[in-house]
Amino acid sequence: MTEYPPRRRVVITGLGAVTPLGVGVDKTWHAVCAGKSGIGPVTRFDASGYPCRIAAEVKDFDPADHVEKKEIKKMDTFIQYAVAASQEAVDDAGITITSDVAERVGVYIGAGIGGLPAIEQYHKVLQDKGPGRVSPFFIPMVIVNLASGQVAIRFGAKGPNSCAVTACATGNHCIGDACRIIQRGEADVMLAGGTESTICALALAGFAAAKALSRRNDDPQRASRPFDRDRDGFVIGEGAGVLVLEELEHAQRRGAKIYGELAGYAMTSDAFHITAPPDDGAGAVDCIEKAIRDAGIPKTTIGYVNAHATSTFADKVETQAIKTVFGHHAAKLPVSSTKSMLGHLLGAAGGVEAVVTTLALYHGLLPPTINLENPDPECDLDYIPGQARQVPIDAALSNAFGFGGVNACLVIKSTRGNQDV
Repeated sequence: MTEYPPRRRVVITGLGAVTPLGVGVDKTWHAVCAGKSGIGPVTRFDASGYPCRIAAEVKDFDPADHVEKKEIKKMDTFIQYAVAASQEAVDDAGITITSDVAERVGVYIGAGIGGLPAIEQYHKVLQDKGPGRVSPFFIPMVIVNLASGQVAIRFGAKGPNSCAVTACATGNHCIGDACRIIQRGEADVMLAGGTESTICALALAGFAAAKALSRRNDDPQRASRPFDRDRDGFVIGEGAGVLVLEELEHAQRRGAKIYGELAGYAMTSDAFHITAPPDDGAGAVDCIEKAIRDAGIPKTTIGYVNAHATSTFADKVETQAIKTVFGHHAAKLPVSSTKSMLGHLLGAAGGVEAVVTTLALYHGLLPPTINLENPDPECDLDYIPGQARQVPIDAALSNAFGFGGVNACLVIKSTRGNQDV
């Protein structure tokens, strides 16, 4: 019988974020814990004729602060965000990627849509000025894997390089798949997460046509209201969230700060509908259960759930899934949706929410759900309404579910007081 080596343990040693609440992890984390909203009127283009005229835009991001001037024109904004978040995560981890370790360092950063604004821009250039005026950098600007590619080039990371493109589950899939790469021994360090910047006319029109977006245009900061009876759709957002994942002993040898252990990951498919989950949330149930089983912990060890909850009808489906998985424990299990403040960052959502979930675990401070003023009777869990809650926890679950019926769940364990770490 073949004997396989024990699965290597993976820890989180660096965090980076660009979000509607701030450029950088500290700004984002403090704003989330304070219950601040990053949603406002669309400023990128004239949205006055659109059914939805609000978004969660990243403010105060100057690409020149993060990318060399000559490189900016080669990157659409989603790539710039990924580079900025990755640099912060690498700096936070205190890791130097030298030539002798480069082949053991990889990148796995995806986007749900990619360079849609550049596609929109250069389609107009093509129509108005002809093919000779289309930039030679157009294709590398828009294809999704260039987020990972540009990050790898920046740091000289020569290990595994890939990306997932799975709608709103992208970030979780990238993080989970990167974790598996380390567990298998194919790399020692991975930069992993999600990025997105698609607040443009075409995206807003498309999502509005699908009746997916909130139309609370006159009150944007209260528009994203997960689990609330009066929710009417999600608010499109943008940003990036990147984690440095590292094999445990590798991190210990260099004396790295360890935020927590990425202990569980699972992915499943609803195989049901292109945009909607089944009413019983069966695919989500299966994914959550498999992620917890993969972590090797009892369900009751989970002390917090960062819900996917987007402020749509599907919030009640996720609620039912949590109740199905956790049974009686669900009634006392804190759950929150940080999308109430951040909006829905699409392919970046899982990356940013993994950053927030990791910090919630590390600090024992659980972010709130804001705008929960009239709870939906079918959403009857503890959603941490209004204010953050100081509660030390041993493990947290972060959910991500996307169009196409894709589900991806992560379980992060505390390393606080763990003598093995």
